[in-house]
Amino acid sequence: MILSPLLLLGPIAAAPAAPVQGDLFVIKAPRVELGDGEVMEHAVILVEDGEIVTMGQDLPIERGIPVIELEEGQVVMPGLVNPYSRVGMTGGGYNDSRPQVMASAELYPSAAYEAFLENGVTTVGQYPAGQGIPGQAVAIRPEGDTAGEMVVEDGVYLKIVMRNNSSAKRNLRDGFKKADDHLKKVEKEREKFDKAQAKAKSDKKSKSKSKATFVPPPADPRVQPFFDLREGKLRALVSIRNAASYEHLVDAIGDEEFDWSLRIPLTRDIDVFHVADKVGERGCFVLMEPLITLVPGTLRQRNLPAEFERAGANLVLLPRTDTKAGFESFLEDVGVMIGAGLDRKAAVRAITHNPATFMGLGDRLGSLSEGKRANLLIFSGDPFQPDTKLDAVMLDGKFVSGDMDQ
Repeated sequence: MILSPLLLLGPIAAAPAAPVQGDLFVIKAPRVELGDGEVMEHAVILVEDGEIVTMGQDLPIERGIPVIELEEGQVVMPGLVNPYSRVGMTGGGYNDSRPQVMASAELYPSAAYEAFLENGVTTVGQYPAGQGIPGQAVAIRPEGDTAGEMVVEDGVYLKIVMRNNSSAKRNLRDGFKKADDHLKKVEKEREKFDKAQAKAKSDKKSKSKSKATFVPPPADPRVQPFFDLREGKLRALVSIRNAASYEHLVDAIGDEEFDWSLRIPLTRDIDVFHVADKVGERGCFVLMEPLITLVPGTLRQRNLPAEFERAGANLVLLPRTDTKAGFESFLEDVGVMIGAGLDRKAAVRAITHNPATFMGLGDRLGSLSEGKRANLLIFSGDPFQPDTKLDAVMLDGKFVSGDMDQ
């Protein structure tokens, strides 16, 4: 990297208001992976206050703005987004329905989060432990002196565990039934209120001229998340183990309409390829590891991430293990999947743009464009090659890992 006061020839648009995160500077990069699958050559990225103000090919640079000029062969891409982790969390969870539980209640700063930044993960979704319906996940930046500084967005999804049994289906159905029961209760209370108002109005002795307003009784905290699902204020992530549990999920949902995606932990001989086309038709997000599996009872290999992506699912890739070792091998593991047939553009989206969009953060994270946070990685070469090094990690416009000067 060369840090130099290169000079600009023309004006650049002013940055929108944002909390001060860093100085104004420019990154000149020979190649940028934008995160949406596209690539920009000879890119100029203007960063101010932790945000990308503008970017484009071979843009002129104003006089006096410091320039970080990358060397030939170096590649820039968005910070990785891992939407499914328990690193740094300690809660044990329960085996029932507690949709009101927030994973953010467990959050506190610790050295455990350093492993994310060291391996290029700049945004993390942390979910509550437990089976059944254990609660809601929180999106964080893996740096901060307080939990409040780390939180990017709370309640980014409701985790639901679906198994091949009646209790798993009952957890989901009962939640929506209790929401319906609450609506019936509200309606009864409204009828009582209206009758009382009508009686008061007909009472000639009443001298009150004020008109009371009906206030509906609040929903039980365990019920409110199901209203939020119906109203589109909350999305669900449903964990399934096999094709049968997917069918159980569809049966349990019935006619309910809400935003749900799938977490499919891949095992050596998992059979979910049977439902790939059905999942693809929905176009939902599917979270899985970059892992080659086998057709049950055979030695035939399958690239399930590639199959689901080709079927139409929005693929999200996760480290093979939720550990430092898993983070360290993640990009190399994704590279193996690309070599086995996964589309490279889809692979880039699956570790940046798609997981950010899944958590409702796609308007500010997950890709490199004007108005988004300056969370980016600088590699010595192709990020998916085993001999490539991660030279630097930038979080909100500040280098937090690597040996680059700013």
